[in-house]
Amino acid sequence: MQITLDLPEELIQHFDPDDLSREILAELVIQAHETEKITNVDVDVGRILGLPSGWAVDAFLKQHNADLNYDEMDLARDHKTLHQLREKQANRAS
Repeated sequence: MQITLDLPEELIQHFDPDDLSREILAELVIQAHETEKITNVDVDVGRILGLPSGWAVDAFLKQHNADLNYDEMDLARDHKTLHQLREKQANRAS
């Protein structure tokens, strides 16, 4: 979808015209992420912005001071997954 915006000259003079569309898209994606309109962050943000990986998405969000929405439950889940992967790796090695 294409959208046309009328922006004040005093605002757009602070931006590189070649990057303005990308910057507006990035800000819109950040806003959608922070208001939880985008829920599958790695997939949706990455796809919309053309980022190659979940790490790139995390770096993008961090660079723009966006909340990563990563809580203690996420940490516990990741810790459990890491533990399971290490067990599998140890079982293969023996």
